Amino acid sequence: MVLHRNLGPYDTTAIGLGEMPLTLENNLGEDKGLETIHAALDAGCRHIDTAWAYYCSGGEEQTGEKLVRKALQTWDGPRDEVCVATKVGHFRNFVDGKPSWEVDGRPETLIRNGKLSAQALGVDSIDLLYMHRPDPKVPYNESIEAIKQLLDEGVAQYAGVSNTSIELIDVARGILGDRLIAVQNQYSPVHTDTQDTLDYTAKVGLAFVCWSPLGGYRRAKDEKRFGSFRALAKTRGVSYQQIVLAWELAKGDQVFVIPGAHRPETILDSLKAGDLDLTPEELATLD
Repeated sequence: MVLHRNLGPYDTTAIGLGEMPLTLENNLGEDKGLETIHAALDAGCRHIDTAWAYYCSGGEEQTGEKLVRKALQTWDGPRDEVCVATKVGHFRNFVDGKPSWEVDGRPETLIRNGKLSAQALGVDSIDLLYMHRPDPKVPYNESIEAIKQLLDEGVAQYAGVSNTSIELIDVARGILGDRLIAVQNQYSPVHTDTQDTLDYTAKVGLAFVCWSPLGGYRRAKDEKRFGSFRALAKTRGVSYQQIVLAWELAKGDQVFVIPGAHRPETILDSLKAGDLDLTPEELATLD
């Protein structure tokens, strides 16, 4: 059984599926995306993370959310057990012919896109809606007030904040109260700058969700930083990715990971990380 933890009121899997690679550039197509999501669900995964902005730059918007909807509609398992999280505040754009990420934290945009997210997912109310990234052009409290309006209107049940600091977490806590349940920040062996927010979530009772937990989209950055993880993986007879995810999950009971995947084999391997019980000596070596 895949490791379960409490994400706010949701009993869900500590290892979720990060949907982004299935609908961004260089994805393997809708059929492979559906196959990958179905494989994860069949293996016991009950946590899927997507976003309004998970689509190819210049292409159809919200393809990630629409893929998740189709996957759940065509799955024979218990849909009510699956916690689906999405995010608003980002959109895709081209700059000099290259795909890029842009932010729009205006309240009117967040409210409109939050409602579009619910429609794309095919739900009356989103399980967990994140503010994707602060917009430097918009006061953060105004963006979070828009998220609160979506909660008050029933568009979403609970809220999270992403790519954020302790200071901004506290802004969100002040506005959202106990309906704020999660912080989603980048965290991995090559990105530990957010350790302060990970520690803070334990202090204030929020979940901490690691995005890019294996180092980065498409390929892990700074491969030499994974040397100790690869060595332990060889000793244990598992993939180094499992060791990385197990190391992150050992950081606290409030920690969740959402590794991405292009194909079923990848996420099925990642889901096994919850079975690894790393010893204090092994954790010390990895740290």
